[in-house]
Amino acid sequence: MTRRLLATSIAALLVASSLHAQDATSAAQGTPPAQTQGPSAAPAAPAATQKNATNLDQVVVTGTAAAGGLKKIDTSYSVTAATLDQIREFNPKSTADLLKMAPGVFPESSGGQTGANIEVAGFPGGGDAPFATLQINGSPIYPMPTLSFMENSSMFRLDDTIDHAEFVLGGPAVLYGNGQPGLTANFILREGTDKPSGDVGVTYGSEGLVRLDGFYGFKIADGWYGSVGGFWRQSDGVRDPQFDADKGGSLTATLTHNFGDSGSIMFYARDLKDHNQFVTDTPILNPGRGQFDNYPGFDALTGTFGSKADQYAFLQTTPCTTAGCQPTGQHVNLADGRGADVISLGGNLDLTFGDGWNISDKFNFTGGQMNTVAFFSTGANPQTLGSYIDDQIAANNLPAGTTATATYVNNGGAADMNQNITTQGYWYVHKRIQGASNEFHISKDIFEGNTLTFGNYTAVYNDHDNWLLGNNMLLQAKNNPNPIAVTLSNGDVLSSPGGFVSGPSTAIREAWNGFNTAFFLTDSWKVDKWLFDVGVREERQEANGRIQNTATGDLDNNPTTLYNNNSQYLIGGNTYINYAKTAPSWTIGANYEIQSNMSVYARVNDGVHFPGFDDLRGLPSQPINKIHNMEVGFKYQADWVYVDVNAYRKLFYNVPYTITQGNGQQFSFDYGSATKGINFTTVLKPVPGTPGFQIAFSGNYMDGHYTHSAACTPYLAQDGSQQCASLDGMQLQRQPKFHGILTPSYDFPTSFGSMKFWLTYEYVGNRYGDLIEQQPLGQYHTLAFGATANIGENWQVNLQGTNMTNEIGITEGNSRLFGFASEGGVILARSIEGREVNLQVKYNF
Repeated sequence: MTRRLLATSIAALLVASSLHAQDATSAAQGTPPAQTQGPSAAPAAPAATQKNATNLDQVVVTGTAAAGGLKKIDTSYSVTAATLDQIREFNPKSTADLLKMAPGVFPESSGGQTGANIEVAGFPGGGDAPFATLQINGSPIYPMPTLSFMENSSMFRLDDTIDHAEFVLGGPAVLYGNGQPGLTANFILREGTDKPSGDVGVTYGSEGLVRLDGFYGFKIADGWYGSVGGFWRQSDGVRDPQFDADKGGSLTATLTHNFGDSGSIMFYARDLKDHNQFVTDTPILNPGRGQFDNYPGFDALTGTFGSKADQYAFLQTTPCTTAGCQPTGQHVNLADGRGADVISLGGNLDLTFGDGWNISDKFNFTGGQMNTVAFFSTGANPQTLGSYIDDQIAANNLPAGTTATATYVNNGGAADMNQNITTQGYWYVHKRIQGASNEFHISKDIFEGNTLTFGNYTAVYNDHDNWLLGNNMLLQAKNNPNPIAVTLSNGDVLSSPGGFVSGPSTAIREAWNGFNTAFFLTDSWKVDKWLFDVGVREERQEANGRIQNTATGDLDNNPTTLYNNNSQYLIGGNTYINYAKTAPSWTIGANYEIQSNMSVYARVNDGVHFPGFDDLRGLPSQPINKIHNMEVGFKYQADWVYVDVNAYRKLFYNVPYTITQGNGQQFSFDYGSATKGINFTTVLKPVPGTPGFQIAFSGNYMDGHYTHSAACTPYLAQDGSQQCASLDGMQLQRQPKFHGILTPSYDFPTSFGSMKFWLTYEYVGNRYGDLIEQQPLGQYHTLAFGATANIGENWQVNLQGTNMTNEIGITEGNSRLFGFASEGGVILARSIEGREVNLQVKYNF
């Protein structure tokens, strides 16, 4: 799906829909088709027409077996919901960034649109997103929440085809779907309505963004409804790489049939093709503990190692043996980035029979490619070009007095030996995935107030990968650098004509197949003001992998080309891994409705986390992670206030970890964790008679630390010595003790319609980038703003901005080092992006 095809398709559909809407008779009825998965989309005009997600009467469908869902006041678990308008006003930088709407979730979306590390309070993740699952209409997009170079949020983009989102933290979610004990984020799609409706919007951004959004929902025939929509965008990015940082779009369609009082069936198709620049650690000044500033020539907020000079490259992969030969390999383009080229197909069936019988079935298939072409940090701090060459001459045992000639790859000009340089890995990962899942429920009302549900979740999925990691390139340590080629006076070539100082350090070709099946039984019982629920799940996972063998050596049979003398490459033969384990999960919860606008709840549950394919490659005997959760909560709503507070204690067991030391030796150990904390969401209307003014405050406090780590873990100390320490008592890696979001807003009518203004202040507390508190990341805060004008019945103008104060906020330290990582007041780390402002004009019909 090319840019032109996608943009033309959306525009054509919206023009047709607009004409259709104008021809619709005024007598058309606005009754949406009945459905239990989520309400039909209403016209996206004024925000007042959409349901309020901070309302205890709102029905949620995630984490429950109840037909038609539960009201929030009846849920005995932590759930956060957001309408399409609330998602827009939150103005997330990416899909992952939206997840911080749920207190206790901290996504590190500083790398761009994709590849986020998503931390869930109390879960010792430390990278990627193993404890976050994204769903479309209740089905996981891919059955495994994380694979290397692919977490769920990278497979989904936000647009106007979303009706609302629901975020559930643990609780009864351990029973359903892929049994996620952490965060389950369920995105529920808009569907057609009796009265044709939709919207079209154009957005321009300060970072060179141009974006087209649209949606159209319509009636096909009696009982049949359809919708279509999507987006296309192109952007230079806040970190401009001198080519498109983000380019692509998505197209989504739904088809719904309403069986009247008997239920409904709904199908959806979602095609995503998007390419996004991915950024890892960059050089940043680190003058003191938790203090950061811009490195000379490289802005922490806008800098990138991408440039026209290094956009295209050729990676040598396969050795040759004849004199003067050139190894074969892989052409790469940084503009391909870390993106997605996937299609998701799925549906929901909900049927109601007589005598209290209900059937529900959800299914999803997702397939395509999730490839990565990006620079990854080598872990080495910048140094002058001259000192780097001297170090390499010594490392290769070359004669004293050997000199060098260094030139820029793009123009052949002489490179300054006194300038600072860096080496960055030019990584290529080709990932082809497929996954299909189905979840079936059958429920029976045993007696008044008591419902018994039996179900099965089954998933089959695969992953075929080809990795080329390493490929270190010698670059200027500046924004949009030039690669540097280096030849030595003795005839040796230190840096290739393309600027590479190494070949692949890791070459992987593998194929994995996975199968999960789980049976679950739940019972809910309404007794006066009490609602009890109990459930148990038994799940089995099977996985088998084929990993091609590798060797290390010279790629061109020429010892004078130093840059490829120690490269890893594929050879004949394979290693096989087989895995199969079974584990139970269970939950017990109770909710007491004190009055119609106030309730309290308590819950205990045990969940499990099965290993992923990459875990099994590293440790085939990987244990199952076990999670024990205890929580209590309070919910209250009045005209002037909304409160949702959740206190928890989480215990984690059997987490394996392996570090590779500087001498290449590996050290493996297991650990656990213990965490107590509070999640909260509050909305206050402090001025009587002014309902349009409100203050929203949400966030979490977490006191979490590692436990059950008997080993003395080796690490590099600040003074350069090798030391060791126990993890016990150390703060959970990358998770802030306190994270809060404060948003005052004012919504008021005007002569032309209405307006709304808001400011958002976000505070992220102190964190550590490693497990042993040697890389303090400090704290930071950001300020965002928004303004919306609804003009008449159809027009809407939105102006929004993020990080308006250009705050440097470090989300990741030097992920290549275990221990102290700052040297000479410089650290490799990753900051959030700088200021970004965008303006959208939208027409609703």
